[in-house]
Amino acid sequence: MPLLLVDLDNTLIDRDAAFRSAVAVFLADHGLADADVAWVMSADASGYTARDVLAAALTDRYRNAVPATAIKSLLDSGGAEHARLADATKDALLAARHDGWACVIVTNGRTAQQELKIRNTGLDRLVQGWAVSEAVGHKKPNPEIFRAATALAAVPLADAWVVGDSPQADIGGAISLGLRSVWVADGRSWNLDAYRPTHIAVDAASAIHHALRAGSSRPAA
Repeated sequence: MPLLLVDLDNTLIDRDAAFRSAVAVFLADHGLADADVAWVMSADASGYTARDVLAAALTDRYRNAVPATAIKSLLDSGGAEHARLADATKDALLAARHDGWACVIVTNGRTAQQELKIRNTGLDRLVQGWAVSEAVGHKKPNPEIFRAATALAAVPLADAWVVGDSPQADIGGAISLGLRSVWVADGRSWNLDAYRPTHIAVDAASAIHHALRAGSSRPAA
């Protein structure tokens, strides 16, 4: 059985759009300027800013205007309540299931937040499982989180494709394990010389369909 190891944030779901919606509600609830959405999103850096660093930045900017509990609530949820699964991505996952593929989500992040996104979007009914870095104890690109994900599907690691938007965490992790990969570009250009993905796709649905077309046979050495 071939296997898809697929990233969650900004791959299967538009994490930035979900967090932006949560930030807009947060600002409105506390009578703050709508224009600050751009500042918060910049400070967040698509989730790559460390949680404690972002919390400190928000606390400093909104001192005396927002209680610490409200900032904690925003960062705890991470916009999970606003996460949506695009129809095209859902259809691609259903096609993978129909073709006999297993699919496991491999994501960095906090377990409670990531599982809320997975369940709220219905991804829990479309995949065989998920490996979240907080629960596994290893973050992408560490090979151990990919091995943990593979174990959930009971499929040989060599039969896996990695799909994700991060050149380092997703594609770098795939390269370290000798796996084929599809990078979800979302309008960006690949700018690393050290390695390249097997394929570049415009979005998650296209990435999944490419893997399905390529099949599970490994290229000849």
